[in-house]
Amino acid sequence: PAFAEQIFNQIKGFGEYGFPESHSASFALLVYVSAWLKCHEPAAFFCALLNSQPMGFYAPAQLLRTASRQGVTVHPVRLDASRWDSSLERDPRGRPGIRLGFRLVKRLSRAGADRIEAARSERAFADLEDLARRASLDQRDIGALAAAGALKPLADHRHRARWEAAGVDCGAPLLANTRIPEGIPILRRPSEGEDIVADYAATGLSLGRHPLTLLRSRLDAMRMRPAAAVHELAHDEWTAAAGLVITRQRPASASGVVFVTLEDETGYLNLIVWERLARRARRALLESRLMGVRGRVQRDGQVLHIIATNLLDLSHLLGRLVTRSRDFQ
Repeated sequence: PAFAEQIFNQIKGFGEYGFPESHSASFALLVYVSAWLKCHEPAAFFCALLNSQPMGFYAPAQLLRTASRQGVTVHPVRLDASRWDSSLERDPRGRPGIRLGFRLVKRLSRAGADRIEAARSERAFADLEDLARRASLDQRDIGALAAAGALKPLADHRHRARWEAAGVDCGAPLLANTRIPEGIPILRRPSEGEDIVADYAATGLSLGRHPLTLLRSRLDAMRMRPAAAVHELAHDEWTAAAGLVITRQRPASASGVVFVTLEDETGYLNLIVWERLARRARRALLESRLMGVRGRVQRDGQVLHIIATNLLDLSHLLGRLVTRSRDFQ
């Protein structure tokens, strides 16, 4: 009895110290305010999350898809409108949307972005030569903007932007104020797939259609259901699905179980991968960017998981598209 009393008092002491009411109250307030913002001011909520990256489980691509489902308009990175951080931009009716910031453009320097903002506040850029000269940009910055599709005000598509960016003299030419007229090459516009691949490579996200939309006919032929269709299934039904790997989690307390989240154009699926399958399908589990899964539906009310019985690496279907998951131990 004395030892039991001692253990009880230790637990009680930790309860009083480790989980005080003030902690509970402050966390409850934080959750309430966050939920209120997400519901009533979703543009501001998601814009703030973008500017706080990297954080949490979800990358900018997933945050923006959720924002779009809530009716938030998202505008791309543009030379004449973006700031370093993403910002709120109102439409003609006064409704706020999100303008993506220069910080999302890979390889673009902060100093270069700041000089762009300062120079355009004086007057609009006439062409890429004018941009490079007045904002003192080097080839790295010009190339990063062209790759991200941010030069649309000066070149109406990526192929033309890259062509013109390659010819910009970023040094200090003797004839800096001289313009030599050149013929415009006939360059085709990028296809939708090429634009999506370029978007992901340059910014890690795309405001176009989800990549799996373009692959849906091939996935249908493999009898891979979209996430929305899986969520209509009953408990214990067998199914097959596929999606981009968003997260992998292997908590130390889960006895070797790995939790995987997949995303397609219709939503998300959560997988439970038992340790035996994790060992057997280790390569597909750890290396897949596009993962196929076969298994049984586990449903508890609105909460649904797939208990995986087989995993497939379908990454070859993505071609040159580069995606990355967020993996946690």
